Amino acid sequence: KSMAGLNGSMVSEFVLLGLSTTWETKVFLMFTFSLLYLVIILGNFFIVFLIIVDRQLHSPMYFLLANLSFNDVWVSSTTIPKMISDILSEHNVISFQGCMIQICFIHIMGGVEMVLLIAMAFDRYTAICKPLHYLSIMSPKRCVSFVALGWVVGVVHAMSQFSFVINLPFCGPNQIDSFYCDFPRIIKLACLDGVKFEFVVAANSGFMSMGTFFLLLLSYVFILITVWKRSSGDLSKALVTLSAHITVVVLFFTPCMFLYVWPFPTSSADKYLFIADFAITPALNPVIYTLRNKDILIAIQRLGKWIHYTRFC
Repeated sequence: KSMAGLNGSMVSEFVLLGLSTTWETKVFLMFTFSLLYLVIILGNFFIVFLIIVDRQLHSPMYFLLANLSFNDVWVSSTTIPKMISDILSEHNVISFQGCMIQICFIHIMGGVEMVLLIAMAFDRYTAICKPLHYLSIMSPKRCVSFVALGWVVGVVHAMSQFSFVINLPFCGPNQIDSFYCDFPRIIKLACLDGVKFEFVVAANSGFMSMGTFFLLLLSYVFILITVWKRSSGDLSKALVTLSAHITVVVLFFTPCMFLYVWPFPTSSADKYLFIADFAITPALNPVIYTLRNKDILIAIQRLGKWIHYTRFC
């Protein structure tokens, strides 16, 4: 197939091999991911809506949470809708341009997510370890700067790798053993030795994933040490609060480090790991950051009372 395309390669489309071959498993996967995607959309947009309309939630912590929820919708939307439509299809193809666009958005949103998670950890560290200076440190300007930095990091991170991949020649194999496009799998299909390009991916995405993961763990350690010193060794409440955050961080970063830190022996099992990033973590975030949060629960009650009042008055 010839293509007067982005890089003059002979491959105009890629075949996505997907997740499963048996009909029963496909039906189960379609039902499960449709349900998860619905939870992601409704849960995360509800958090954004609640934080916007409730003035009591207009604080640095909830501003960052609203941005995380908004980003989670787009993280899952880069892959899940196409995966659901592909599950029951016989021939799952994605155009060369579509594949490149998907890769870019995955890495832009991934970069934003990493910066937001760091910003939220910094917010909690400041609130617990420097409470008297919290509002001056986490000023509205700084919060907006965190979000803007996230988008800048995401775009630079995605484009720095994309500039390498877009110029690779694709002239033969076009099957991707996954449900989405990504750099390590695409590089393996190029008609040249891709080792140096794999190294670029490992150096870029791998370094970002590892660096962010250890920075977050370090911030949690500092928080726990501070709480331990102030509460004479009683860590139970802080551990309960942070355990949920740590769960999300581990779920999000484990697949990233698995695929990008050692991208060379990409196996068919890797694709199942990334279900955590695209479906499970965005679905868990609304639960983790709201159901155990007193302010959010009170805000939901206020919203319920307001809806009841406007209906019957």
